[in-house]
Amino acid sequence: MTPKADSLPPACPSRPPRAYRGVSQEERRAERRRRLIAAAIEVYGGQGYRQSPVKAVCAAAGLTERYFYESFGNSEELLLAAYGAAIEELVSDMTQAARTAGEDRPRRAHAMLHAYFTALQRKPPAARLILVEIRGVSQVAADAYTETLRGVARMVGDIFAADGEKVHELFALGVVGGISQIALQWIQQGYAPPIEELIGIALRLGSGWLNPR
Repeated sequence: MTPKADSLPPACPSRPPRAYRGVSQEERRAERRRRLIAAAIEVYGGQGYRQSPVKAVCAAAGLTERYFYESFGNSEELLLAAYGAAIEELVSDMTQAARTAGEDRPRRAHAMLHAYFTALQRKPPAARLILVEIRGVSQVAADAYTETLRGVARMVGDIFAADGEKVHELFALGVVGGISQIALQWIQQGYAPPIEELIGIALRLGSGWLNPR
């Protein structure tokens, strides 16, 4: 015999996850994810993505593999997350440099390029992850790399467009892609020549933005 609804005891309200030392489960999970991403930048950029099993990244993060699968389905998901984090930091450095440099376009371009090359030199694993390791992994990774180039090209085009000027997307993409290739060769040559010489080369490549007709 099924009891009537009004005769059933009241349902116990669901309890939120218990906090540990004042930190919620969601915050602890987010922190573990951040640690895995930071470790992936160092491991994938230092040892190579294909040479780095999940266990190596977990060891660098100080976590067990159980926590890896808490946040990521596989290594490629972590690679893409690490790539996104490294790009976000790099773009932040560049846009901050542009703001600090003021409205003078040549000065702004120099500041952004200096921030770009300095960041790559300061963090070699992140540089290799951004310029080397993301390539050739899969179509998904290739698409992420291409979309990042397009996004940076749009950002730089907006920063350097003169009043009322519309920078052609392909021109912007060509300049940003060319500078990326310069950076790739630079890191493979052991960060030679010096940054100021490298900036001069890159400025010539992007001179169309600085001297619009």
